[in-house]
Amino acid sequence: MIASMAAAVVLAAAGAVPTAMSEPGGIYTGMGNCPITARAMQDPTHLQVGCLISVTSGGSFRIGTTNVPITSPITLQFGVYWPSSAPVVEFPDGTTANVYTVVPPTRAKTLSARPIEVPIPGLPSIIPGVTSIFAQVELAGPITSFVPLAIGQDHPVFRLPIKLRLINGILGIDCFVGSDRNPLVLQPQIVDPGVIEVLPDPNGFQATVVSFSGATLSDNEFGAVGATGCGWFGSLNGLVNKAFGLDNAGPGQNEVVFRPTSTSLALDPSISDLAAALAAS
Repeated sequence: MIASMAAAVVLAAAGAVPTAMSEPGGIYTGMGNCPITARAMQDPTHLQVGCLISVTSGGSFRIGTTNVPITSPITLQFGVYWPSSAPVVEFPDGTTANVYTVVPPTRAKTLSARPIEVPIPGLPSIIPGVTSIFAQVELAGPITSFVPLAIGQDHPVFRLPIKLRLINGILGIDCFVGSDRNPLVLQPQIVDPGVIEVLPDPNGFQATVVSFSGATLSDNEFGAVGATGCGWFGSLNGLVNKAFGLDNAGPGQNEVVFRPTSTSLALDPSISDLAAALAAS
């Protein structure tokens, strides 16, 4: 530990950043894929840089007439920076919050989740993947407008474009609800922040970690599009739309609830200092 701390101090003093990062510990646990070496993070004019890891372990996803419980973790991980233009959002009560730019992680997906089994209406789920469908949540574009401190405000935390891959022996592997061109755009708000902690770096670096444990986020304003690519040349698109109520899935008919969600966000005014803090943990 002493040797790694000494190396980190030397790197910070030289303004260098490690080319590879081992898995950090302590308050930085889970941030090993933070893109600290990415060019977008290296601009010395940035006012802040940071790393985020967020895990949702429950909740539900409703589209049209279909409600699916979230039964396996959904993980978000990425880097952030607050540019020199200092963008903020101003809330009705006169307070403001920083708007961060998101940078995809290294060696990992920004969003990762396991497929969730979805019953086909009217059919018993006897053979998984045949008499049921597995829904895989996938990112359909960059996460934008990240405002992590929009607590108690009528404002989304971020803009998250997704698509749902529907996996079934009959539907094929290219059956989707949403696409990169026409995604389902989630803009969840913080309903309950859970337990909030602000943790300074234990080794004297400038980084601070803001953590939210057991938070609840939701969005019921997003619209959904019809299925595409289901069956031979899309021949089963209409059947999927009818079975899951996608023909009547406009804004207000759908809802996503992420609960509980635990998030850790490390912020630092310097990329070299942040790299050193992670290396020393």
